[in-house]
Amino acid sequence: MTELIRLQKFLADSGVCSRRFAEKLIEEGRVTVGGKRAAIGDKVSPDTTGVRVDGQQIFPRRKENSYIMLYKPRGYVTTAKDELGRKCVTDLVKKERARLYPVGRLDRDSEGLLIMTNDGELANKLMHPKNHIPKTYRAIVRGKVSGDALGALSGGVYLAELDYTTAPADVELHEQKEDRTVLLITIYEGKNRQIRRMCEALGLEVLRLKRERIGRLSIGTLNSGQYRKLTEKEVNYLKTL
Repeated sequence: MTELIRLQKFLADSGVCSRRFAEKLIEEGRVTVGGKRAAIGDKVSPDTTGVRVDGQQIFPRRKENSYIMLYKPRGYVTTAKDELGRKCVTDLVKKERARLYPVGRLDRDSEGLLIMTNDGELANKLMHPKNHIPKTYRAIVRGKVSGDALGALSGGVYLAELDYTTAPADVELHEQKEDRTVLLITIYEGKNRQIRRMCEALGLEVLRLKRERIGRLSIGTLNSGQYRKLTEKEVNYLKTL
């Protein structure tokens, strides 16, 4: 069911006037809804075509959805606004006309692929746990990682603080040296700080964590802090997930 919005917001969103002036128009009796004089407090569907001002029909303005891929740097939080004054990912996309919101989250110390959009329907779909959308991370951990630890990461790790065992993951040993190991880990769920918690539970210290892929979408050649618009093909792909 479509959520109703206040009449003055509808008028403002349709480009008629500001919300404050819209209230004045309503108070003066110049606005009708469905042929009846409107009153302050009335609500309408965002898609209604039954609103008139001074007898002139007002049509809803269609919102143009925007979709971008951002390389989130370390040190930024994935919120639109932070009460602690920390740097937010929205600070990096201020040049965009649309007000964009992050889809899902990457913790402050992690980096990599983050999708941002004003398409609430798609955002909710991508974040819903039931869809099990694969996300691939490049994790650099201190020292060598044993075969037992690799097996545990793949099979599921019990997280005591959540009283929860993670779902099986795909784990690839990408590189191993005396002082560090590089792992590619693909998870199909989205618990908060999941990979860091999985590693901590196994006594592994994460030195760096970067999300490289969401489904088939890859961070590609973007550098930290850069972003680009998604292609129509990429958007349509996300809508099929």
